[in-house]
Amino acid sequence: MHLIADLHIHSKYSRATSKDMVLEKMAEMAKIKGINVLATGDFTHPIWLNDLKNKLISAESGLYKLKENDNGVRFIVSGEISSIYTRGGKTRRVHNLIILSSLEAAEKINEQLIQKGCNLHSDGRPIIGLDSQKLLNIVMESDPSALFVPAHIWTPWFSVFGSKSGFDSLEEVFGEDVKYIHALETGLSSDPLMNWRLSALDKYALISNSDAHSPNNFGREANVFDIELSYENLINAIKSKDPSKFLYTIEFYPEEGMYHFDGHRACQVRFSPEETKEYKKICPVCGKLLTIGVLSRVGDLADRPLGSQPKETIPFKRLVPLKEIIAEVLGVKGKTKKVEALYNDLINNFENEFNILLNVDIKNISSFSGEKLAEALKRVREGQLVINPGYDGEYGEVKIFNQNETDSDTFSVN
Repeated sequence: MHLIADLHIHSKYSRATSKDMVLEKMAEMAKIKGINVLATGDFTHPIWLNDLKNKLISAESGLYKLKENDNGVRFIVSGEISSIYTRGGKTRRVHNLIILSSLEAAEKINEQLIQKGCNLHSDGRPIIGLDSQKLLNIVMESDPSALFVPAHIWTPWFSVFGSKSGFDSLEEVFGEDVKYIHALETGLSSDPLMNWRLSALDKYALISNSDAHSPNNFGREANVFDIELSYENLINAIKSKDPSKFLYTIEFYPEEGMYHFDGHRACQVRFSPEETKEYKKICPVCGKLLTIGVLSRVGDLADRPLGSQPKETIPFKRLVPLKEIIAEVLGVKGKTKKVEALYNDLINNFENEFNILLNVDIKNISSFSGEKLAEALKRVREGQLVINPGYDGEYGEVKIFNQNETDSDTFSVN
């Protein structure tokens, strides 16, 4: 059974999230996107956990469904925790994604965190003073079936390898307990190809998730499996890195991520790693240190050239969200009635967004909505894009058509 899983999202109780991040609307959008298994997010927040207990019931082993108006979407218990602590004379800021086998396990972990003085009420993604290794111990003692995943591992400010507050190896972070780490989340600003440059990561499964703060962003990164629905099957497919069960990941174009290049957003300085070296990591406008992005940081730790591929890897496919594609085709911004109308027409005709992005024949798209959209989708599938990379918290900009191509151009669909 082919299924798509997005294992990292946030509820309305996290900062800077949409009010629509409630279970009913989350399930509705997951169905539209074509996501079969969706993270609950934010299990540490007491009010949200109470919502999960009241509105969800057990489905397949370790998975949950809506008690009312079940539309087939399954929920998996998850949450992200921000650990800020001192190690090796430096302040460390590390985000970790925790995936659990039950709501009961979530309650056990929350009790342990509260006993250690952690404030779980302030945010759906709580900030705690616990060392990541101690947090790992609490999680594994409470739920031996849990999957503890260092989140968006290259983000400058909040990750295990972040240029601003991270480490140079997983062993530094987790010590002898690194044996409990089986997967890493690549984050929006990196993809597997970049991570394959580090031989130290070869033994870990690389997973990709949306880290969505609004339903529209579900599935901008995701994981595709061929398994029977259950928590155990999903987790085992990740841990085993079995390509017959863990088929591939769906990736944002990493250049579109907000920390791909180096720079200073306030100074409008965006640098490639080579330019950063030329300026010795100093902003030419303000004279302060640049925010070193993911591409440079990967290069600093890499022991292989770009293009290297370990023997055992899970494939990946890069995509652009459908609404972004439609917006460029129509020559409008993403959040407009025109984009919504065409998007809804496509969903109604072709089942869901992932089916359109991955499977529907280009000729069928052309017949339904015109050659330009068909050509745009073809170029996205083939990676024929121009992207201004993101930097220092600013998302990159994807362009499918060049400036010389106009609405009067004729596109031939082969």
